[in-house]
Amino acid sequence: MTSPAPNAHPSKPVPPPSERIAVVVNGNAKNVTEQVIETLDQILLGGDLFVSRRIEESGQIARTIAERGYGTMLTGGGDGTFTVMVSEVVKACRQRGVPPPRFGLLRLGTGNSLAWVVGASKAKGRGLAADIQRLREEAGSRPMRLIEADGLLSPFCGYGIDAVVLQDKEATKKWMLKVPFLRHYTTGELIYLVSTLSRTFPQYMFREIPHCRITNEGGDAFRIGYNGRIVGSPIPKGSVVFEGKAKIAAASTIPYYGFGFRIFPFADEREDRMSLRISTVSVPTFVANFPSIWRGEYQDPNVISDFLVDDVTIEMDPPTPFQIGGDFHGVKDKVRITLGKEPVQLVDYYAPPRG
Repeated sequence: MTSPAPNAHPSKPVPPPSERIAVVVNGNAKNVTEQVIETLDQILLGGDLFVSRRIEESGQIARTIAERGYGTMLTGGGDGTFTVMVSEVVKACRQRGVPPPRFGLLRLGTGNSLAWVVGASKAKGRGLAADIQRLREEAGSRPMRLIEADGLLSPFCGYGIDAVVLQDKEATKKWMLKVPFLRHYTTGELIYLVSTLSRTFPQYMFREIPHCRITNEGGDAFRIGYNGRIVGSPIPKGSVVFEGKAKIAAASTIPYYGFGFRIFPFADEREDRMSLRISTVSVPTFVANFPSIWRGEYQDPNVISDFLVDDVTIEMDPPTPFQIGGDFHGVKDKVRITLGKEPVQLVDYYAPPRG
């Protein structure tokens, strides 16, 4: 953990931590440049900026934030940075018996799915300063339930092609950054595009689709039909929610993946349930219907199944790549996914200002 040298503010009294903003940035993220760090150092009070370059540092940063009692914590990086830091800070606050801060993000990563939910600006230069200024002066907040899987809290997680995209992206990124004429023009968006077209889609054209079995471990689950209507009877605890082939088996409490991809159009239906989507959409169908799929408008019960659940176990045969909050988390055959017990307060630029 490193933190830039404290700034001097001789003419202004220093407010207590509960009224200050802690910012944790992923020092390895492409958009977290020295200029960005310098800008943040100028905006924030001394000691309120944390630059993390190794995941092992996240625990100590979280304990410091919990001990100081910050009122708001922002993360700068991708969805994975948000997931790791929120998980660690909530754990540290629980251990100390104190309420966690409001959580928010600066749009410094590639995907930043939450930015589409809360209205964060593309955080470069003026956008970075403007978001922090808006937060200080007027940004409200709202409660949001997160998903818990493998001990991490995140907006979304899942098995299948989405996790394979993330796995392939890392391999693609390595070779693209080694090519001299590509190195300076390589963006996160370009890496995703090249990776998906050159690796993921060709593999999924021919590979066997895994068998998926999803069991309800919690309250009644509900199947969602056209336009968000509940169809059929409630699915009680202990029953099989779904069994069959699945290219994607993922859950979320927000409608979006990165880049504004509205893959979970029914995530806002109920606060006490997360959205569970299972899909066998083929590559040709995906390409042919790309605009409506991207907007979350494509519906075909033959290839997409949607449910509202609060606690499920997903089993995949054979073991299948799994992602949490936009980070690849290995190849697994079984994962339990639950709706977080308590909501976190999420900074929301669309919400009414704090009184």
